[in-house]
Amino acid sequence: MSKVIVVGDGLVSAEVLEQAALELAIEQPIEVKKYEWYSELNKEQFQEKIKIIEQNGPENVDIPEGILSDLSDADYLLVHIAPISKAMLEAAPNLKLIGTCRGGLEHIALEEVKKRKIPLIHVIRNAEPVADFTIGLIYALTRNIAFSHQQVMQGKWPKQFPNDPYKTTLANLTVGLVGLGYIGKLVVRRLNNLGVKVMAYDPFVDREKIKAENLAIEFMELDELFEQADILSLHVRVTPETTNMINKELFMKMKPSAYLINTARPDIVNKADLIEVLETHQIAGAATDVVWEEPIQAGDPLLKLDNLIITSHIAGDTIDAIPRSPYLLRDVLNDYFKRGTSDMLIRL
Repeated sequence: MSKVIVVGDGLVSAEVLEQAALELAIEQPIEVKKYEWYSELNKEQFQEKIKIIEQNGPENVDIPEGILSDLSDADYLLVHIAPISKAMLEAAPNLKLIGTCRGGLEHIALEEVKKRKIPLIHVIRNAEPVADFTIGLIYALTRNIAFSHQQVMQGKWPKQFPNDPYKTTLANLTVGLVGLGYIGKLVVRRLNNLGVKVMAYDPFVDREKIKAENLAIEFMELDELFEQADILSLHVRVTPETTNMINKELFMKMKPSAYLINTARPDIVNKADLIEVLETHQIAGAATDVVWEEPIQAGDPLLKLDNLIITSHIAGDTIDAIPRSPYLLRDVLNDYFKRGTSDMLIRL
C-alpha cells in the first residue's frame, strides 16, 4: 500500500492531483489524502499568495491545517505551489519522494530536502509557452515591435529607435543562453529551426547528452558568452549562487549592440546595474517578463527606460499549462520509477 498526500491550491485542484496520484506506478493500493492551500481564492487573490511564498519561502506562510499528522506515515507528497516547509518534512520520516508540478522551487524547504536525501521531482509545466514567449520577446525587442506599438497608441508614428545602429534580422545574430534546462533546450530547438547560431553556458549539463539530442550549441564560459553573444537569454533558477549573477561586471562585457532577455526570475539580475546600463545605453536593450516587485509600482525607475520591454509575468500563462500540470508530473514520475533517473530530478 502507498499513501500519497496531495495539496491543491488556487490554480491546481486537489481533485486533479488526486487523479494523477492514483495513476502512479507505485505499490498498490494507493491511498490519497487531499488538502487545500487557499483554493477558495480567485486568481487575482491567489497571485498575492504566490508572491508571498516566492519572495519569502515556505517558512513564512501558513500550511494546511491538520497535514502534519497525516504526513507521519506518508510515502509521497505532491503539490503545485503549496508550501513544503521544514516542519512538514520533519513530520514525514517515511517520505520516499516529493513531486511539484512547477519549475520554481521557492515553496520548498530545499535544505531540509537535501538533509533528508528525499528525491525531489519537478516539471516545467509551462516550458513550451515560456520558450515561445522567449522567442517572441527576442523579435519584439530587436525589431522594435513593442516600442513602435507603444508610441503609435500614443498618437505618434516613430521611425527612429535607440537600437537603430544595430538593427538586423535574427539570422544575423547569435543567441547566448545562460542555463540549459528543459526550457533552455526548447529555446535552442526553436532557434536551431530558425537557423540562428546558439551559444550556451551551463557548467552542470551533460554535453554528450546534448549532442545526442541533436541540439546545435557551442559551449563556452560565462564571460566569453557575454562578450560574444548578440542576445543573452536567461534560463536558470534562483539560488544563492545565481542571485545577482548578471551584474555590472558581466554587462560591461556585452557588446553595445547586445540585448538581454529574462523570462526566468528577476533576482538573477542586479536591478541597479541593469538600470544603469540601459539608462546610459551601454547595451542595445532588454526585455523582461519578471520584475522585482509585482505589480510594478508607478515610480519604479524601470518604467522610465526607452530601451526596456516589460511584460506582466505572463510567459507561461496559457489556458492549459497549469491546470493539467499534475498529469505531466504523473508521466515524469512514472518514467522516473521505471528508469530510476530523470532530467526533472533536482540535484541539491
